[in-house]
Amino acid sequence: MTKKSYAKVNIFLKITGKRGHYHEIASRFVRVKNLYDTVIFEKYDGRGFELEGDFGCKTEQNTIYKAYIKLKNLFPKVEDFFASYKVVVDKKIPEFAGLGGGSSNCATFMIMVNEVCNLGLSKDQLSKIALEIGADVPFFIYEYDSANVTGIGEIVKKFEEESLEIRVFTPKVQCDTSSIFKKYREKYYLENTQEKISNLFSQKSIDIFNTLDISEANDLYLPALDIYNKLVPSFYDLPQNSYFSGSGSSFFYFINKL
Repeated sequence: MTKKSYAKVNIFLKITGKRGHYHEIASRFVRVKNLYDTVIFEKYDGRGFELEGDFGCKTEQNTIYKAYIKLKNLFPKVEDFFASYKVVVDKKIPEFAGLGGGSSNCATFMIMVNEVCNLGLSKDQLSKIALEIGADVPFFIYEYDSANVTGIGEIVKKFEEESLEIRVFTPKVQCDTSSIFKKYREKYYLENTQEKISNLFSQKSIDIFNTLDISEANDLYLPALDIYNKLVPSFYDLPQNSYFSGSGSSFFYFINKL
């Protein structure tokens, strides 16, 4: 069994509050159809759960492994299945880059397990489990091309708009998300009104792209730039109207709407 695990970008990202260890957000998530990992369930004769892929973390910290533990504890037949199948991930999405690669892998794995093990879980049920693993995972569970996302990431509402071809560039800068949020709170905190958020949620992504600049679209861009001074599109010969995804370090632009 094989399934594509797509990247995402944030057309806009507004911080609206804090809940525990997470920040509450208002954002437009859009799936990047030309950038994806591939998740494969492959027959093998090993012992126990096996995960292969070029990951930047230990297996125990991997979102797929965390999803496996949760699902096997709920459904013993999941453990039975992975007694004879291993998980192989062909990684193409850069890690720690604001593209949701780990969250996407986790969601794709859960969708595949739900199907192959006949768990019968709805998208809402899968999303509830997924949220315990990571705040961005529910978006990928629903498999929407475009969605307005609120809360800490658990409220995902499909947004209907035309598909746009997105080009992503990830510089060799590994952004530390916690440091960027700290800098945001200390220096760049801005009250985002409900009127402003509602207006953004109602607009198509291309209209937002043509209206807001990089710092207006993403509350985390200026604090990220404050810490990593090479996070400027022109430094990498990118179009002037490039945007910044999540807490970075990836930039993106629409190649058919320059």
